[in-house]
Amino acid sequence: MIFNITAALLDTLVLAIAEKGDTYGYEITRILHDSLEVSESTLYPVLRRLQKDECLEIYDREFSGRNRRYYRITDKGKQQLGLYRREWSAYKSKISDIVEGSGK
Repeated sequence: MIFNITAALLDTLVLAIAEKGDTYGYEITRILHDSLEVSESTLYPVLRRLQKDECLEIYDREFSGRNRRYYRITDKGKQQLGLYRREWSAYKSKISDIVEGSGK
């Protein structure tokens, strides 16, 4: 993809994935990688930041004899996701108007 992915957009995408249910880092990367070129090395700082900002909480669970770190969206994360969705809707509409030729 030739368009830059901002930190806010990555936060939005990660929170939207976590909203669907508890998940782990590799799974988030796999979901994002289907649409964007996002590596695990890009994703893990985002996960740490969202945890520090209290938008995600983490817990470990054993899987095949190893611990797997899971991420769960918090109430604060849900509120932040709501803000991001409102902002995204307005942004997407303005950009589409210009790109598709219907804007002034």
